[in-house]
Amino acid sequence: MSNIISHSGIIESIHEGCVQVRILQTSACAACKVAGHCNASESKEKVIDVMNVSDISQLKVGDSVVVRASRDVANKALLLSFGVPFLILVSVLLIMLKLSSDEGIAAITSLVALVPYYVALYFMRDKIQQKIAFSIE
Repeated sequence: MSNIISHSGIIESIHEGCVQVRILQTSACAACKVAGHCNASESKEKVIDVMNVSDISQLKVGDSVVVRASRDVANKALLLSFGVPFLILVSVLLIMLKLSSDEGIAAITSLVALVPYYVALYFMRDKIQQKIAFSIE
């Protein structure tokens, strides 16, 4: 099994050191012969920012490229976007249920506890962007 995740896409725009690539993300069953008749198959268009491209002079808008990332990068992104918030939410909810008998207050408190996490993510976005990055083949 490969340690690289890759998607082919088309360059949307090129700015100072940043290339925006439009990819078509499909579910595993989108290539099935009956996918047009099934609700399980889905595809979404996404625009990915590829930062710090080494040779930007050879790229132009409309070029077809392959965007790559390692599985480690994908795992870090999943951990930061889903894993840590889930742990914060459940931990605060359980603690508040022990301290208070009101489930509504416990639920609201656990949701409010996510605000500092997302604020911290926002302020650390430059560091995160350096560690979680895509590259162009």
